[in-house]
Amino acid sequence: MPTLAPPPAAPANGAAFWALPPAALLAQLRTTATGLSTAQAAAARQAAGPNQLRATAETSALGLFLSQFKSPISLILLAAAGLSFALRDTTDAVIIFVIIAVSGLLGFWQEKSASNAMRHLQGIVTMKTTVWRDGQETTIPTEQLVPGDVVRVQAGHLVAADCCLLTANELFVNEATLTGETFPVEKQPGSVPADAPLARRTNALFMGASVVSGSGQAVVVLTGQRTELGRIAQRIGQAAPETDFERGIRRFGFLLMEITLVLVFLIFAINVGLHKPVLSALLFSLAIAVGLTPQLLPAIISINLAQGARRMAQKQVIVKRLSAIENIGSMNVLCADKTGTLTDGNVRVDRIMDAAGQPSARAALLAKINAQLQQGFRNPIDVAILAFEPADVSAYPRVDEVPYDFLRKRLTLLTELDGQLVMSTKGALQNVLDVCQFVAVGPGPPEPLAAHLARLQQTYQDLSRRGFRTLGLATKNTNGQRDITKADETGMTFLGFITLFDPPKAGIAETLAALTGLGIQLKMITGDNALVAASVAERLGLGSPAVLTGAELRQLSPEALRQRVVATQVFAEVEPNQKERIILALRQAGFVVGYLGDGINDASALHAADVGISVDSAVDVAKDSADIVLLEQNLDVLLDGVREGRRTFANTMKYIFMATSANFGNMFSMAGASLFLPFLPLLPTQVLLTNLLTDLPEMTIGSDNVEPGAVAGPTKWDLGFIRRFMLAFGLLSSVFDYVSFGLLLLVFHARERLFQTGWFVESVLSAATIVLVVRTRGAFYRARPGRWLALATGGVALGVLVLPLTPLARVFGFVPLPLALYGALLGIVGAYVAAAELLKGWFYRRYAKH
Repeated sequence: MPTLAPPPAAPANGAAFWALPPAALLAQLRTTATGLSTAQAAAARQAAGPNQLRATAETSALGLFLSQFKSPISLILLAAAGLSFALRDTTDAVIIFVIIAVSGLLGFWQEKSASNAMRHLQGIVTMKTTVWRDGQETTIPTEQLVPGDVVRVQAGHLVAADCCLLTANELFVNEATLTGETFPVEKQPGSVPADAPLARRTNALFMGASVVSGSGQAVVVLTGQRTELGRIAQRIGQAAPETDFERGIRRFGFLLMEITLVLVFLIFAINVGLHKPVLSALLFSLAIAVGLTPQLLPAIISINLAQGARRMAQKQVIVKRLSAIENIGSMNVLCADKTGTLTDGNVRVDRIMDAAGQPSARAALLAKINAQLQQGFRNPIDVAILAFEPADVSAYPRVDEVPYDFLRKRLTLLTELDGQLVMSTKGALQNVLDVCQFVAVGPGPPEPLAAHLARLQQTYQDLSRRGFRTLGLATKNTNGQRDITKADETGMTFLGFITLFDPPKAGIAETLAALTGLGIQLKMITGDNALVAASVAERLGLGSPAVLTGAELRQLSPEALRQRVVATQVFAEVEPNQKERIILALRQAGFVVGYLGDGINDASALHAADVGISVDSAVDVAKDSADIVLLEQNLDVLLDGVREGRRTFANTMKYIFMATSANFGNMFSMAGASLFLPFLPLLPTQVLLTNLLTDLPEMTIGSDNVEPGAVAGPTKWDLGFIRRFMLAFGLLSSVFDYVSFGLLLLVFHARERLFQTGWFVESVLSAATIVLVVRTRGAFYRARPGRWLALATGGVALGVLVLPLTPLARVFGFVPLPLALYGALLGIVGAYVAAAELLKGWFYRRYAKH
């Protein structure tokens, strides 16, 4: 096929595409009802760009490297180093430049690694769309859609671009993302006035909307940032809500900033007041600010989360949003449907029977026709019906259809059977009975339903108590009418029951026990009736659970519901919009809520939960709404994800404890020493070197081993606890720093260079070794550190002991230390470690609840 000119990004002359007849629109887009060729699509994509709300141009390596120096403190230090160079203090200027560059390289390497890891993981979960290319139906990633593509939409699909309908069959779409309208709206082909508001453009589908029921074909008109959703995103941005972890990091940053500003101002003023060189005092104050600020915190958090995401991926859990790792670790309530999560998910038909409970060939035939010929979303129930006593019914002509929706809870198909046009309706039993006037009893004519209704309801309850999910089946002859609508679902004849069962997963009781052991309550939310839900819950080992039905839920005020959800384990007969209400009530009750869902009606609940969890086989709208996607629909996989989330959080908190305790202590000591020393306790370059060396072991913390106790319960950010930890261990560090000062001044009568060298060695040694103490709540000698952490700690300790003896010492202003001083310093560090171990025991007993 020859390559045609690429289709334009929008109809010519700026006309609103919804105002054009479909044929005219196809002509303007240079496409047909059978779609584009591959060559046309490639040319169009080159012109229109990828179908994405935001350009995904990656930051260049150079740009990422330069971004490491964007903090005000780093910029001021670089400027001060430039001033030193201008004043011919070349050595100090070069050292400052080198140390800052090395720190930047370390941060760059961490962030680049994290970025690469996340790009790889996010590529695993992609949204796809069914399109016609070269006249054939195919599936492609949604980002490859171009104007002129003809796409198929059906229940469960997420609309991936702004489109104009070509055909539709009972197509209902949720456009709440754009219009705020709660209820789905019906879409039909045609044209509407150009000035119609968005909510009245009934022939158009917009990116971000989701298909609730029905099916259709549409031509793509606008993609990416040109769509309605794209324009909104450009105006207001689409930043995800701040998580508790992100909020804690931000507040922690403000705390450090306040302390840093106070210390910098006081130390600079004191040193200038003591008539020390102004430039040296400024550089010293800024170096202290650098020392107090955990500069690598953003990079280390990113790499910790990325490493956690990579480990979770190895366990079949894909993280779409890194901050969700903390949320899954904090989760203490998991809400989930039973099908496929608590049960096998392999729904099987037990029987298809008539109203008297006897096997019925006609009921089985109509059920199979209804399941196979319907063109909406193919669900596990349809698959189960077709697998029950398999028979090919594809030869029966499909005439029309009224698709399933979550209000009617029925699906009706019109087919030709034995020369007659016959409707077959299957769905929730009560919803089917609601449209029936008769009931088929034996070979005779149908009888009025009212006379048999009590018996049918009793049969339904008996089946439900035994754990069977029971659907109803009804039929009606249309007397030649070939077009049917919802209004035709009346005066039908009840034909019989379809009973289904879904056994509990093997080992689910052990899995639920493990979930409880991790401090997570399971709450089952299902559309099944209360009897079936209670029966399944008992078989799962949940005892006799408290059950709340959707009807009861409707009668509860928000305050009453907040009280009831705490004790309720099973929510049955729940409507889609009630799922979100349950989730919000649990959150208001103080729980961190995870929601596991994979269906069309789960999207709002996934959005409402603290952490939305879906599966790779889920419908598009559910997968798109989720923060985390499971590659296997298995709670054991989720348990692994929870443990990894908690492990990642624990290692991140270790870095914060290490950095704040050691850095705060050192900086407090330097501030105090400035008051009585006639010289700077450390030169600015020595402070920066101290900060660099103490960061090296902490950078490996993401690979550290985590004790079982750290993942045993939900995790939570606590700024007050961090502040107390920083003060307690920082002050302890300062106590031993002042012991070192006394030793250096009173015993070894150290002058400037010997004092600075001795304290540098003690400071780095104590900061490196305290890592091994604060990384665990137990005795440090019983908790084996990770290999890289142990190697980094040992390497830094050895390096700092050797450094004063190397030619590099002169560059930094160090001098060799007497052997006796080495011994004394090692003794102080050993005493510090012992004291820190004792303080740690008291501290965690005192604040055990944290």
